[in-house]
Amino acid sequence: MFGYININKEQLSEKGKSEYQAFYCGLCRMLKEKCGIKGQMLINYDMTFLVILLSGLYELKNEECDFVCPVHPGKKQHGFLNEATEYAAEMNVLFAYQNFEDDWKDDRSYTKKMLTKIFDKDYARIRKRYPRQAAAVDSYMSKLEMCEKHKEKNLDVIAGLTGEMLAEIFAWKKDDIWEEELRCFGFYLGKFIYLMDAYEDVEQDKKKKQYNPLIELQKENETDFDMFCQLMLTSMVSECSKCFEKLPIIEYVEILRNTLYSGVWTKYEYLQIKKNKRRKRNA
Repeated sequence: MFGYININKEQLSEKGKSEYQAFYCGLCRMLKEKCGIKGQMLINYDMTFLVILLSGLYELKNEECDFVCPVHPGKKQHGFLNEATEYAAEMNVLFAYQNFEDDWKDDRSYTKKMLTKIFDKDYARIRKRYPRQAAAVDSYMSKLEMCEKHKEKNLDVIAGLTGEMLAEIFAWKKDDIWEEELRCFGFYLGKFIYLMDAYEDVEQDKKKKQYNPLIELQKENETDFDMFCQLMLTSMVSECSKCFEKLPIIEYVEILRNTLYSGVWTKYEYLQIKKNKRRKRNA
């Protein structure tokens, strides 16, 4: 489901690109430190965004490091590491493990079953360290399974589950001065992620006859379906942006605004290009 919260490189300055890459490389480095080389395959853009958001909000001091990356062996990579990097790395593993388990239940994918076994010890360690966040992910997976089983039609209910879960993840520090705004931010970002994922998968899910709450919506009004989905997604991003603008962040604002106002739409724009090409072929 995750992977939609990315930057738009074309609209980011060279300084912004360099800083973003340093946070991304730092997160990758932290995953290796926490889980070994296997942890690096779990890295995603969403957790990179969380690192940058928390780093800017809490004005965290970065430990800078240079290292050789097996993927880019030609030159040393530069990374930023701080408390938020460690937190995001742990959440990255928590999400990935639950996704592996979910795929095993849904598709009986033995590859995913094997991956859960590989990360069992890391997962147990993270659950013990972050019981609140782990409980939120557990509750989310359970409620989501129930909604899918009963083919929940209320978009607000089903998308809200991802929102509630991500609200707990974004609320890094309990009873903190920024907890309420971070929860709000995570809630609407979670709803956006769920809706974008459902929008991307709607045609595929129709063919496979799998549950997707947008299928019925598309049947009811196919002509305005894309416009309606765009309005829903825009509304979620708008609420996220309102929460963000209330936070007193000075550092990395260019990267964060680039992501919220442009980067999150790159997948949507790509899907529109694909749809237009398909329409032309069928015309």
